[in-house]
Amino acid sequence: MTYLVWTLPALAVIGVIASGLAGTLPAALVGTVIALVVALTTAPHAFSAIDAATALLRGAWIGWIVVPYILGGLLFWQMAIRPGNAAMPVETSLTDVRARRRLLFTACYLIGPFAESATGFGVGIIGTMTLLRRLDLKPIQLLAFSLLSQTMIVWGGMGSGAIVGAAFAQTDPSSLAVHAGWIYLGFNILWIPIYWHMAERVGPVGDWRERAGEFVWLVVSLGSTILATTVLGPEIAMLAAFGPAIVLRYVVDERPDRAQLIAVAGRMLPFVLLIGWLVLTRLVGPLAQVLQATWRVEPFAGAPAWSLLFHAGTWLLVAALLTGLLRGHRDAFAAEIKAAWKTGRLAVLAIILFSMMAEVLSRSGIADGLARGMFQAFGGWSVTVTPMISAVFGALANSGNASNGLFMASEKSLAIEAGLNVTAVVALQHAAALSLNMVSPVRMSIVCNLAGTPGHERHAYREMLPFIGVVIFVLLSISIVIAARCI
Repeated sequence: MTYLVWTLPALAVIGVIASGLAGTLPAALVGTVIALVVALTTAPHAFSAIDAATALLRGAWIGWIVVPYILGGLLFWQMAIRPGNAAMPVETSLTDVRARRRLLFTACYLIGPFAESATGFGVGIIGTMTLLRRLDLKPIQLLAFSLLSQTMIVWGGMGSGAIVGAAFAQTDPSSLAVHAGWIYLGFNILWIPIYWHMAERVGPVGDWRERAGEFVWLVVSLGSTILATTVLGPEIAMLAAFGPAIVLRYVVDERPDRAQLIAVAGRMLPFVLLIGWLVLTRLVGPLAQVLQATWRVEPFAGAPAWSLLFHAGTWLLVAALLTGLLRGHRDAFAAEIKAAWKTGRLAVLAIILFSMMAEVLSRSGIADGLARGMFQAFGGWSVTVTPMISAVFGALANSGNASNGLFMASEKSLAIEAGLNVTAVVALQHAAALSLNMVSPVRMSIVCNLAGTPGHERHAYREMLPFIGVVIFVLLSISIVIAARCI
């Protein structure tokens, strides 16, 4: 009976969202309140009101750490792209089939993920769809291809999901993102044949050399991102890896003249300068030390610290301000700030609430207690169950943070209790929490409305079923390998 009571916060959140009675934010509030009541009355060890208040403050701090990434990324993207009418470099000539094929791949696998990595919230969908409208695709095809911008979501929103997930697991964000990144590389390798089949249904037919080239672009770009994560951290890894890849792809495909290169360079200059500066702050040791030590705040042991001048979110805000001023868009600041808050506010508040709930469950010992209960019931094989639940819940909540908040601490405790590879279990949980976000009801609604097919979510899910099947296969396979102690 006690175990059932301990699961009430998770059951309440899942029930509220799945029933459609309310969205993610109200569900997070309900879950947090129930977690507090359960922790104060049935925790496996002494857990006082002071302990609860400390856990809530600690959770709020963990959630706050990623807020500048979210709002700063949105504001910078809006100032760099919308007011200046800038555009990512893409093929300008679509007179032949090969040009159409190049645009399709570049939009789905390079520009869309790049946009998503800078902002999150499905902005990559909008960028990808805008480019793909030039191909005159049918609406259902347009929305299916646009969703592929979400296939590398582990680095979305300046890696904010990895930072929060690592805080819940009390591990290093770079290590978590790298290990989860290998799982996403596996997803994408199995997804790309599905993409090829979809692409050839709409016309841009590619021979084996075209396919081989796309495969190489995908693997090298993702491999570079994983490498960049180990060196630079998850916040700027995809920006640093995919930014040059997009420019190189443009140069190789288009072979632009000097005037075209200058024009593209002008449009891309804010991104180049921002990425370059962020890379320097991570690679130049003395500079990184000074920035980390200046105005550093670390109120809770084991929780992420905040350094004003080292935090990438700070520089996103600075870059947004400078871009607007230098491009003469000072008058747009008020509207763009309002738009950034409108887009990001629900995610900001939900992340903070889920972080608070996660800390209550963790600090009260409930997460450990649930893990021990699962181990007693299923042994090490219980690790094969939770990733599937995490994937489904992450999709329902449209947030890997929500899923990690509910399950990460328990999964880590379970791995320790069962003597499993803790690093692998934590990475699997994080990858699972994000894996089905690209087909979440929220994103499906966004893409159907943008494609001009509101209410056609069922058709969209039918198109994306092969991708969902790959996710289930990979998660189940890895969980079995972990449970069998092969890794």
